[in-house]
Amino acid sequence: MELSPRQRSAVFAAVVIALAALGYYLVVPALTHSHRPAAIKTGGATSGPIATAPDSAAAPTPTVTASAADAGGPDIYAWLPFTQQNLAAAASVAVRFSVDYNTFTYTESATDYVGAMGGLITGQLATTLRAAYQTPGVASLRKSQQQVSTGTAVISSLRAFGPSSMTFIVTAGQRLATTKGTSSGRTRYAVTLTGSGGSWQVSDIELESAGNS
Repeated sequence: MELSPRQRSAVFAAVVIALAALGYYLVVPALTHSHRPAAIKTGGATSGPIATAPDSAAAPTPTVTASAADAGGPDIYAWLPFTQQNLAAAASVAVRFSVDYNTFTYTESATDYVGAMGGLITGQLATTLRAAYQTPGVASLRKSQQQVSTGTAVISSLRAFGPSSMTFIVTAGQRLATTKGTSSGRTRYAVTLTGSGGSWQVSDIELESAGNS
């Protein structure tokens, strides 16, 4: 019997629906099974799904570096008459003083020059530096050449120390501008500080070669 156009359309729709249902039945369970965790079987029984580790578990474990103290290394500051903080405080004063020592201008007086060092130096050293700054020959040359000096400083080593004193070897730089041009140079000084804790003052400065301990 020949089917009418309407009947043929109905049969076609039924076949499409049947194929779609068959595809769902065959494909969906397979996809669901492939995404399930595997199971461990013991004695023919399923014990349950294996817990899967997150992706981060595969990342390498960070390396922890222990410090000398953590590793049981010696604490050298236990053998010294000052702490690490005390040493840092004294070193800071030594550097600041050394910068000021080589920083001056022909327009300032000895009082201004020494005053810029503030509480970095002892009263005795202040008197010594003031006298040196206004020495006739040195002062006249500074003015005639219109000298302007800028200082820099870096600590090279700690040469000597005691319960209330430290002597640093400081490499002091100087950039000197005059009417004749500009020059630069470096000089190594032995800078001695006296004090305790976080309070230190420079009490002496000499050329490294002169010795200062």
